[in-house]
Formats: sequence, C-alpha cells, structure tokens
Amino acid sequence: MFNIVLVEPQIPPNTGTIGRLCVNLGATLHLIEPLGFDIDDKAVKRAGLDYWKDLDLIVWESFDAFLAKHPIDTNSYMATTKTDNLYFDASFKKGDYILFGSETKGIDEKVLLTNPEQCITIPMGGKGRSLNLGVSVGIVLYDALRQNYDGFEKITIANTLEN
Repeated sequence: MFNIVLVEPQIPPNTGTIGRLCVNLGATLHLIEPLGFDIDDKAVKRAGLDYWKDLDLIVWESFDAFLAKHPIDTNSYMATTKTDNLYFDASFKKGDYILFGSETKGIDEKVLLTNPEQCITIPMGGKGRSLNLGVSVGIVLYDALRQNYDGFEKITIANTLEN
C-alpha cells in the first residue's frame, strides 16, 4: 500500500516496531544501509515479534542507490523537523514513498533543501525536539491510511476469531 523508507536506522527496536506496523498495513519497508545493527539482531525480531517473517523488506546498499531507483518526486515525502509543512496537509496516495531519517541524523539536509515541497513534519510543543522514530512512522503512516482507506484489506472480527 505504501513504502516506508528508513535511512540508516540505528536502533533495532524502532526498526522492529516499524516492521510490525508495515506488516499490519500492507506496507513495504525499505532499509538503507549502513544500519546501526545486524538485520538478524534479536532486538529487531523481538520488537517485530512473529511479524518479521511476513514483512515485505527491501535493503538498499546506500541512499544514493535508493535515490537512483526512486528519485524524490511527487510520490515521495520526507519526514523532518526542518520544515513547516505539516504532514496532515500532505495528500498521500497508495504507493507513495515516505522517508524517515536515522534517529541521530535525520535525512541529509542537502536532499531536504533540494526538495522542500516534499518535506513534512509532525507538529510538536515548544519543549519537544523530536519524537521516537517508531511513533513518528505510526503517526504519518496511519494518516496516509486514513486518506486511502477505501479498499484497505482490514482484519475483521471473524478473521480474528478463526485464528
């Protein structure tokens, strides 16, 4: 449904949590190396629980390799604290790429400055600096789903009772 892109993620439980979100929403998770952990790390799998085996996962060797195949365009959004463009003003479409930078660096500022109209942010109070990566992905991804809910293959109560 959507493509979540983590640029050089550093914290295994965040990536595991985001993987679980992706499985539950039918999103593809793109991880851009270098990663701050081994993809087989127990912490990643623990956070993703038994969902990790069902994850549609693509690992890219570098941000440049990803951008060569998927340049930033109108089907891309980059989450950052360095913009005033609010995420809830974005018009997400199925298949969009939503990029999130590493927990320590964010997305390369040169890429952000080259594509300011594709930058989005989550509003925060004056005392906050940023949100946890897993929380940020959840906020934006569920709003993208809200905007594209028609046709979403959701779990029904009957399906839950059968399993």
